[in-house]
Amino acid sequence: MTNEMMIRKAEGKWVVRAGGAVLGETSNALELTEANMPPVIYFPEADIAMPFLEAADTRIASPTLGEAQYFSIETKSNSLRDAAYRLTSPNAELDRLKGYLAFRVSDTVTVERL
Repeated sequence: MTNEMMIRKAEGKWVVRAGGAVLGETSNALELTEANMPPVIYFPEADIAMPFLEAADTRIASPTLGEAQYFSIETKSNSLRDAAYRLTSPNAELDRLKGYLAFRVSDTVTVERL
């Protein structure tokens, strides 16, 4: 892994909420730090309420991360487009993130340590 990117176990218990509802809670989160970017918390898919996520048409290919698939989150009041993603074909040094989801933090999506 390059000096600019590092994956480590995220200490403690983490929760992700969308529209006020808890989508997932885990003690098995991973934290990705990349250069001068804020850390990103990745949740194991097994710890996320996947029925609230709908696969989106959005897919990206990032030179640093690899290929990613996006998901919209369906809340009671609306659909939060491209609010989560998983690396479907991560670069070799990020292979540890397979099977994990990250969330775009916003006014309606929060990721926090409990």
